[in-house]
Amino acid sequence: MNRQFAGILSGVVFWLQAGFLQATPVAEIAPEIATGNTVQELVRAERFMVAAANPHAASAGYEILRQGGSAIDALIATQLVLNLVEPQSSGIGGSGLVVYFDDDSGKLSSWEGRETAPGAVKPDLFLDQNGEPLSFYEAVVGGRSVATPGVLKLLHTLHRKHGLLPWATLFQPAIKLAQEGFRVSPRLAKMVAMDQERLSRYPTTKAYFFPNNQPIREGDLLKNPDFAETLSLLARRGIGPFYQGEIARDMVTAVRTLSDRPGLLSMADLKNYRVIAREPVCQEYRQKQVCGMGPPSSGGLTVGQTLGLLSHYDLAGTGPDDPHSWRLIGDASRLAFADRGFYIGDPAYTAVPHGLLDESYLRQRSKLLATDKALAEVAPGSPPGSQQLSRAADPALELPATTHISIVDGQGNAVAMTSSIENAFGSRMMVRGFLLNNSMTDFSFRPTIDGKTVANAIAPGKRPLSSMSPTIVLQDDEPYMVLGSAGGPRIIGHVLKTLIAHLDWGMPVDKAISLPHRINMSGAYELEAGTDAEKLVKPLEKMGFQVSVREINSSLHAIVIKPSGLEGGADPRREGAVMGE
Repeated sequence: MNRQFAGILSGVVFWLQAGFLQATPVAEIAPEIATGNTVQELVRAERFMVAAANPHAASAGYEILRQGGSAIDALIATQLVLNLVEPQSSGIGGSGLVVYFDDDSGKLSSWEGRETAPGAVKPDLFLDQNGEPLSFYEAVVGGRSVATPGVLKLLHTLHRKHGLLPWATLFQPAIKLAQEGFRVSPRLAKMVAMDQERLSRYPTTKAYFFPNNQPIREGDLLKNPDFAETLSLLARRGIGPFYQGEIARDMVTAVRTLSDRPGLLSMADLKNYRVIAREPVCQEYRQKQVCGMGPPSSGGLTVGQTLGLLSHYDLAGTGPDDPHSWRLIGDASRLAFADRGFYIGDPAYTAVPHGLLDESYLRQRSKLLATDKALAEVAPGSPPGSQQLSRAADPALELPATTHISIVDGQGNAVAMTSSIENAFGSRMMVRGFLLNNSMTDFSFRPTIDGKTVANAIAPGKRPLSSMSPTIVLQDDEPYMVLGSAGGPRIIGHVLKTLIAHLDWGMPVDKAISLPHRINMSGAYELEAGTDAEKLVKPLEKMGFQVSVREINSSLHAIVIKPSGLEGGADPRREGAVMGE
């Protein structure tokens, strides 16, 4: 975006915040904004705010809030538009995890809409005739990777509990945009071009993304009448058609009748799908409570473990420019990831130790960090509740293609939702204008290793391990910060970095989001290419870390709630936007 349009955007945000302008869709304010060429800056508001991965989506949520809708109402409208404008990342064919603060009750809750494995699956789903794992993309593309979608039932469940506006009203922004069309963003155009061979495998998908046998290009007007029709049906009749009716039948037929790589999704799987209310996972850190999603998501526990380990060290004293800060963060993350891969899975199928956040366990384990060098070896610990477990580490591959929404409404309710169809464009199968997930590949391809069970092994009805980390930080039992990110297993590192940058180093939320990524999950220390993070290559290597420099793409969206009002930030690495009033 040139300086003129940057100035227009800044002025529009100011006038919207001040309440002097009627809300206008972002694309009508300045056409370039909708293509993603935005300058990300701190946005302030007094009453409500939405931060999402695309300006169209943020605008839809903003409009719902202006109409008096709740945070959940705005969440639904925002997610449906995201399905349309960034179909590679999320949608009704996938899953979602929600952490929600209800101001009336003063209670925090978490809601899990993760996909489930079809009832007919067997543990060897992704093993070849020799018992060896398939290659990742051989497993991903096609019906075999499709699990039972959960996000639509999640949204419907939350609306029944916390919605204020009519269900059908929340579908109108996405329906209108699907009918009239939207301008293809640079990111969507680039990803379609990069995935041309796989996206071209199925006629319906190919026809949408490659009209006239040419990939859609940045700035093209893209309409999706099939999705508009699907949304109109769901708006009129609720979620029945999706889980028991004509949409369900079309999904099952598409998955099971492929000539190559057919899948196992059934009408019974869809009919029997259930959203689960789970206890939030909270860890005290710097006089605040950092709360996230529990298993089968590893996000809440792994973020919490890492912060619990780091709470015994003075990161504020060392600061963001000291390599020893990143030594501590990197090795604490490695220790937490070791426990993650060993212990965490669907709690209905896998015994997850109750003591992963035990204070004495984390205090003892934090002593491993009391050194000036990188840890030579990192192994799972022995938290309370793990003594009788015999496990193998999870070798599952989780690639980044996800989105995150943060919203605070005018009544003080707050919601963080991370949603996904797993790999970019999911299974590459398109039904009624939306893509189906490939979340079966979030399971470990190997059910056992050296005779020991993998916690994240495939089983009928099971929910795969996830790294999605929707997070709400509480201060004095009130929401203080709402955040999350995309990025596969790196989501955990993205959220951690943002929390530490804000809570330890005092960075405003936009600066905390923009801070260059430095991530260590369980191997090489990854530094974000083209940023100041590259200055750490030699210091970290000298400490004993293996280091790689690479592009690291996140999608952080965060809101901080202060007595003076709301402050929001969107990740400059993608096309996100923040809107508030």
